[in-house]
Amino acid sequence: MTHPKGTALVEQDLALIYVEEKPAFYARVEQITPDVKPRWWRVKFLMLTVPPQIMTWIIDDEQIRGADFTMGGTPIRIEKLVLPEEPEVPRPTEDSESRQQKQARILSLGDKKKAR
Repeated sequence: MTHPKGTALVEQDLALIYVEEKPAFYARVEQITPDVKPRWWRVKFLMLTVPPQIMTWIIDDEQIRGADFTMGGTPIRIEKLVLPEEPEVPRPTEDSESRQQKQARILSLGDKKKAR
């Protein structure tokens, strides 16, 4: 799931990198430091590619929030991801837990070897 534009990346965020308007690969933001130019940032990514790579891109305030830009004439966009919530697994009640214990059988691998 993607995050709405306007929210800046922060360290440890996951992002989907678009190249030429197509999803290309995922990356994790390792470090963000200010660049020498005001309102520009040095963003160190761990590119989750095969093999993984570490790259630092210099991007501005708008690009860190998902605005389109180009690198060497190639259109690029960084889209922040919001991970889905893990579904809550219902916990067994005491009645179902004791029923499961009564039905459980322990098989010893040692006994099986002797039976052969």
